Amino acid sequence: MYMDNRPVAALRMEARDHGIILRYGEGPGQCDRNGMREAILFEENGVYHLFYDGCGPDGWLACLATSTDLNHWERLGPVLDFGGPGDLDEGTATSPWFYRDGDMWHMYYVGSREATPLPDRIPMMPYFTMKAIAPALSGPWRKQPEIIPFRTVPGTYYSDTASPGHIIDHGGEYVQFFSAAKSEDGLVTRTIGIARTQNLNGSWTVDPDPTVPLTEQIENSSVYYEKENDTWFLFTNHIGIDEAGGEYTDAIWVYWSHDPNRWNPENKAVVLDGRNCSWSKACIGLPTVVPVGDRLAMVYDAPGGDSKSHMRRDIGLAWLDLPLTPPK
Repeated sequence: MYMDNRPVAALRMEARDHGIILRYGEGPGQCDRNGMREAILFEENGVYHLFYDGCGPDGWLACLATSTDLNHWERLGPVLDFGGPGDLDEGTATSPWFYRDGDMWHMYYVGSREATPLPDRIPMMPYFTMKAIAPALSGPWRKQPEIIPFRTVPGTYYSDTASPGHIIDHGGEYVQFFSAAKSEDGLVTRTIGIARTQNLNGSWTVDPDPTVPLTEQIENSSVYYEKENDTWFLFTNHIGIDEAGGEYTDAIWVYWSHDPNRWNPENKAVVLDGRNCSWSKACIGLPTVVPVGDRLAMVYDAPGGDSKSHMRRDIGLAWLDLPLTPPK
C-alpha cells in the first residue's frame, strides 16, 4: 500500500533481469556524463537503435547508441540540439518516439522551455510534443516546428503534460499513447492518453478521456500486440511515493486488453521492481519493449542500489518469454 492510497497492482508478470547494458558517462562529447534515462528501443534492418536522454554539459538531449545483439553498443551522441531562445524545446529536446511511413521516419519528441539549474538541468513542466523527420532512424533529423501534433489544454487531464509515446496503426488511423499529467493544489496525477491522426505531418485529435484514471499514476508507455491470443499489452512506468511524500518511478507495470482503445484499470500487473531487478532496488524508469525471436526485450533506466535520483542512471535490459499471456 502507498501512503496516499494510490492504486496498487496485485498481480505480477515477472521479467527476468539481464542487468546493465549501458553505463552513463561514456558517450562522445560527454553527452551523458551526468546520467542517462528514458531508454527507447527501435529496430531497423537488423540494427537496434537505443535512443536515450543523456545529460551533458548543457543539459538533457536525445542521444543514440546502436547494436546488433543488445549487448555490445556503439554510442553516436546527440541526435537533436536545444532550440533557440523562446522555442518550446529551449530547455530540452528528448524522449523521442518513432513511426516509419514509406521511406521516411517520423519522430515525436519532448520539448520544454525551462530546466533546473546546472549541472542537473532536469526539464520542467509543461512538456510539449514536438516533431522531426529523417530518412533513417540514425538521422540526420530535421525539426519541424511548424507542425503542432497536440499541446497541453487547461482544465483537461493533460493540462500540464502532453508528451509523446508509442504509435500504432490501428483501424485506419495512427494511434499514439502519450503521457498526460495534471497538477492541481500541488498534487500531480498522471496517466496515458490517446491521440489520433491520419496524417503524421498534421495535427492529432486527443480523446476526451484517458486510457485509465489519473489516479493510476503512470507515464511513458510502450505497446506490444500478441497475435497468439489477440491481446494488447501496455508496458508503463508507475510513479510511487515514499514516507516523506516524495514521488519517484518505482516499477514497470503492464496493462492488457483485447481492444487498444479500451483499457480496464483492474487488468494490470507488476513486471519489474526492486524485487526482481538485479541491480536497482528502489527506482525503475521508463520501459520499451521489442520482440527478439521467441522473447520480448525490455529496456529501462535506473539509478541502482537504493537511489531514487533522476541523475547518474544507467540502462538495463530484461526479458519476457513469448507468447505473452496475462497473469491470473
